[in-house]
Amino acid sequence: MEDLREDRDSWSSENCSVARAMDIVGSRSTVLIMREALLGTRRFDDFVRRVGVGEPAMAARLKEMVAANLLERIPYREPGQRTRHEYQLTRKGHELLPVITALRNWGDTWAADDAGPSVVATHHDCGEPVRAVLRCAAGHEVEDGDIDIAAGPGLIRRSGR
Repeated sequence: MEDLREDRDSWSSENCSVARAMDIVGSRSTVLIMREALLGTRRFDDFVRRVGVGEPAMAARLKEMVAANLLERIPYREPGQRTRHEYQLTRKGHELLPVITALRNWGDTWAADDAGPSVVATHHDCGEPVRAVLRCAAGHEVEDGDIDIAAGPGLIRRSGR
């Protein structure tokens, strides 16, 4: 099998899934909103308070996240109040859990202050810390040196190569 890293200039990263994912979740506020949604936050005012951005910025970001199908707006009404909306994770949003976990793991190791991380995520059943782990589809743990990069169906080859 050809490892594409051997001739990096023969292919383009125009159709890059990482770049496209960053277009969707690449802002600080989007990642922090996802952190909060994964922790159970649902209501606009709670997102504003917990993420620390202003209401106009939060409204714009939530609208983008709904359009990207990371969250869905669900109407609710408290007695005597007008109808409002809460935000629930979609399947697409839930699937960012390993990404947010990996960022938290990295931050706990490399960016926490001297006191240590502010929260620790543990497995409900056994109490052990939760870590993001890279595995192949067969279930084997994978290290960086164990990865081959092969052409996918969307690879764009540079002309003349």
